[in-house]
Order: sequence, then C-alpha cells, then structure tokens
Amino acid sequence: MKTALIDVGGGLRGVYAAGVLDYCLDEKIAFDLCIGISAGSANVAAYLAGQRGRNYRYYTQYPFRKEYMSLQNFRKKKSYLDLDYIYGTLSVSGGEDPLDYAALAANPAECLVVACNAQTGETKYFDKAAFHQDDYSVLKASSAIPLVCHPYAVEGTAYYDGALADTIPIEKAFAMGCDVVVLLLTKPADTLRTDKKDRILARGIQRRYPMAAQRLRGRAQRYNDGVALARELERQGKLLIVAPENTEGVDTLTRDREALERLYRRGYRDARCIPAFIAGARSSGQRP
Repeated sequence: MKTALIDVGGGLRGVYAAGVLDYCLDEKIAFDLCIGISAGSANVAAYLAGQRGRNYRYYTQYPFRKEYMSLQNFRKKKSYLDLDYIYGTLSVSGGEDPLDYAALAANPAECLVVACNAQTGETKYFDKAAFHQDDYSVLKASSAIPLVCHPYAVEGTAYYDGALADTIPIEKAFAMGCDVVVLLLTKPADTLRTDKKDRILARGIQRRYPMAAQRLRGRAQRYNDGVALARELERQGKLLIVAPENTEGVDTLTRDREALERLYRRGYRDARCIPAFIAGARSSGQRP
C-alpha cells in the first residue's frame, strides 16, 4: 500500500502541522509520498530529513526576528518575509539551523513541492531532484506569498506560493499511485475560505502577473472544493483529514509565542489518529 501525506501550509499556522510531523517522527510513521505547499513544503523537507523539532523552532523562535519578517525588510527589499534569510541564511550548511540535505536526499520517500508559475499561472511540481545542498530555492518559490513577497525565481522562472496553483493536491497524490492520503489542514475542516483577501492581493499583482492574479482570485473556491473532495474520500476510507478544532488565535503572520505553542501541541495531540487510520487501511487492502 502506497501512502501519501499532504501539508497545505498556511503561514505560521503551519506550526500545527509541525506538531503532527514531530509526532510522526516520534512514532516512526513514514509515508511513501509527501507533498508540501507553501510553508508545508519546508515542514515536509525537515520531516523527510528526520529533524524532529526543527520546524517547531522555525515557527516559535525565528519569526520574532526582524530579519525573518518585518516592515524593515519591506522597506529595504520590498518583501515583508525574507525568504533568503529563512531558507538561506538559517538553513544552509554552517547556518544556525541547517536542513540536513544528506538525510533528505537519502530518504526513499518521494517528495513534491508545489509552486505557481507567476507568468502563466500553471502549477509546477518540483521533485526531490530540485533540492541541492545549500540551495533550497524551491522552498522559497513555494512560499512566496503575493505582495508579502516578490515571486521567487528558480532557473530563471518566477514562481509564487504553491497555494495559488494546486491548493489541495489530493488528485495528484492518487494519480501518483497512492492508495490512501493523510491531509494536514491548518484551519478547522469546516471553515470555508472566502476570497476577500485574495481579491485585494490579486489587484496588487494584476498588472505584472495577470495569470497569477487570476489563479489567486480562484484560490478560495479551489480550497473549498478540495476540502469537499477530502470529506467524501474520508467517508470512503481513502483519506484522513487532520485539522485543528480551532487555530488558537494564530493566522498567517501571527506572532504570538504562546498561541503558536498551543497550536503546535494541538497538532501533536491530533496526530494520534494517524496510526489507526493507516493500520485500518492496510488491513482492508484499501484501494482508491
């Protein structure tokens, strides 16, 4: 049976998924395919590298530094989040908290990082071969929130946040031969996304990146459709949704250390349903 894990990201709400993934590392739960979108891409990378606690630090320590995100960054670099600091300075060899690239590369699991082509609006799935020692451009590309960040270039092509493209890539996981999927959401599963903020952001990039703006305006509907599909597949026993009952007051860019800690702990607790789901699927010989 081929298993998949999808982490849809959500900015600093991704601390919830960090708790889930640390539980998986503690319990030695492995997946055959991991797909990360936006902040979820970095979560997945550290998980596949076996670095328990690394994601936790990236949510509860570093965001409080002005180098990570600040108006100073925006004034100097026109980017509130400094992706080069997060996935470069901190993450490279010799950095304060490096990604263990060798362990990531050696892990037999497949890995996909989702990004949105800023010019065409098309979905780009970067595989593990796109990672290189001390070059984690694909994580920057997948995490480049419109207006909050510039689009990030990989091999000459500019990309925006993967959530603009394949917001909840369930169909991609099954197309790659997976039998069951564990889906990590960072807001309650019954929360419908609205497009109010997305339309504001879309106006900001419309002139230069009209196709990405169009994708941004449709993100809420794709997210809601993806959750609806997930619920149906969950009823069929093919998918497990792991989502918080509430976000503990954490939003995309919320810097509240206690709230982040609470959401992390909630993720760790909620992950306890995963072993039974996988065991049940294996015993039933579940196929999609």
